[in-house]
Amino acid sequence: MHSQKNIIFPGVAGKPISLDIFYKESNEMKPVIIYAHGFNGFKDWGKFDIIAERFGGQGFVFVKFNFSHNGTSPDNPEEFIDLESFGHNNYSKQLEDLRHVIDWVCDPVNKYHQQINKDQLSLIGHSMGGGIVLLQAAQDIRIKKIITWAGISECKTPWGNWANEKIQEWKDTGVQYYINGRTKQQMPLYYQLYKDYEKNKEKLDIQKAIKSLHIPLLICHGTLDSAVPIEKAHELQSWQPNAKLFTVESDHVFGRSHPWNSDDLPTAMEEVIQANLEFSSSWD
Repeated sequence: MHSQKNIIFPGVAGKPISLDIFYKESNEMKPVIIYAHGFNGFKDWGKFDIIAERFGGQGFVFVKFNFSHNGTSPDNPEEFIDLESFGHNNYSKQLEDLRHVIDWVCDPVNKYHQQINKDQLSLIGHSMGGGIVLLQAAQDIRIKKIITWAGISECKTPWGNWANEKIQEWKDTGVQYYINGRTKQQMPLYYQLYKDYEKNKEKLDIQKAIKSLHIPLLICHGTLDSAVPIEKAHELQSWQPNAKLFTVESDHVFGRSHPWNSDDLPTAMEEVIQANLEFSSSWD
């Protein structure tokens, strides 16, 4: 297995994107899968290299990356040390970052281009990343398949269930704080996140995006997910009846946690990977 960790190139506003690539070296071009992490996530969450190696071992080029404003840094890709950037993150920036990553993957001067079949490009997105990949696929003909893991159905993370009073306070003060359940950090969320959504509602309309898709789509979701309830998966499928729905009795992260100290994955995660491999392996 060939892997290269923390390849750095510019993202939005000059902030760096850190990217990893995994594949088995051969003389043949391979289908490529790009993975987009979720809110409060990063590319290495839960020892994600295990999953990347699993896809790479089955004949894919697997790419995962940190969004430029996810709060990590190239020197600390698994720690939220740049909370100011986290506070200035939004959906529009993430879409632009994902475009940068796709451009990098498809660039003929990319040193890995002889391994990559850019005509067989798929996206996987977890949680908020699931929404981002759906939005990107609706406007990017380079994308041929989509997979969501516990994907959101609207771009309102994390304020979707906030009371009007809290939204008003957010506007008045310019900031609200989200408590990271793992690190206990107070993660700032500047009001620009809400303003970006209001300004770009049409561009950020997941329902509209998924209805417009004419490519294969696999929706994976845990029936015990408390962060993004299973009803959201059914909602996505109701908007795109041609999508395949795969459910597993598990939580938002399919039984994983961070840090993950085993070389084995939970049964639920294994089942999701197997469903993904079967879905991703057939090309017309």
